[in-house]
Amino acid sequence: MSGIFKADEANICQAAELIKGGKLVAFPTETVYGLGANVYDAHAVAGIFAAKGRPSFNPLISHIAEPSQLAEYARADERALFLAKKFWPGPLTFVLPRLDENPALDLVCAGLKTITVRCPKHPVALELIRQSGVPIAAPSANRSQTISPTTAEAVYESLGDNVDMILDGGACEVGVESTILDLTTSQAVLLRAGGITKEELEEALNEPVAISDGNPNRPTSPGQLLKHYAPSKKLRINATERQDGELFIGFGPEYPWAEMNLSPKGDLREAAAHLFAYMREADKNPNFSRLAMAPIPFEGLGLAINDRIKRAAR
Repeated sequence: MSGIFKADEANICQAAELIKGGKLVAFPTETVYGLGANVYDAHAVAGIFAAKGRPSFNPLISHIAEPSQLAEYARADERALFLAKKFWPGPLTFVLPRLDENPALDLVCAGLKTITVRCPKHPVALELIRQSGVPIAAPSANRSQTISPTTAEAVYESLGDNVDMILDGGACEVGVESTILDLTTSQAVLLRAGGITKEELEEALNEPVAISDGNPNRPTSPGQLLKHYAPSKKLRINATERQDGELFIGFGPEYPWAEMNLSPKGDLREAAAHLFAYMREADKNPNFSRLAMAPIPFEGLGLAINDRIKRAAR
């Protein structure tokens, strides 16, 4: 099924089943419409990047249904818990340390040791998350580098049948993306201005909030985090044969001898879903001192995969 559906009880229930089944659902929040998938389903998350035409694997915001769930999902200090109690549900997103190294979250987190999370203030979004039973990863529901949608019709105009279901909850109240606050350092850092102002945050914290200065080693938004996962072992890319001591990661049917294969059938979405988990597993394998990866086509999600492995090989 695809198309626009009124966000009534029956359709929200159907949308939750789609999320559980690894499908994509667009839904309203108080800021903009989001394109959602189960955060623990890497193949579904890869589908977000494919549907949006997103140029690289950027960290995605995970949406939870209750402020009390924050401590179950991320390493939340007293500041985070205090701000969550004050501003959630609402248009405030936190960047926090990951609670664990669950490889299922690698694609949502873009291989980083941080996770980006918020609790939206929209009854449809909250009910969808509750019925899905998992946090929902959701960037804005539009093609990359186009205007963020604030209506269901705008979602369909941008994404069409690339999304399995669009829940129509009316026009978004805020209309601009959420504020993003990095709480991984001693001083809170504003990464993106949004529905909660810098002044409101400073008043709540009773201390100054820094603004990201664009340092390439510091994130400036979920779409611009530059410190990517890299294995501890040397990685050789665009390899077509194995050298001594290398664990070989293939792509496509021509590498039946590879220790691992991102997608034996040459499916870029499948490869994207496996990329971080396979690199992590390969890096931990004690039987090999180095890694090698087969060429990945420079098309579709292949652009994002090549961007990541190029950075990992540095």
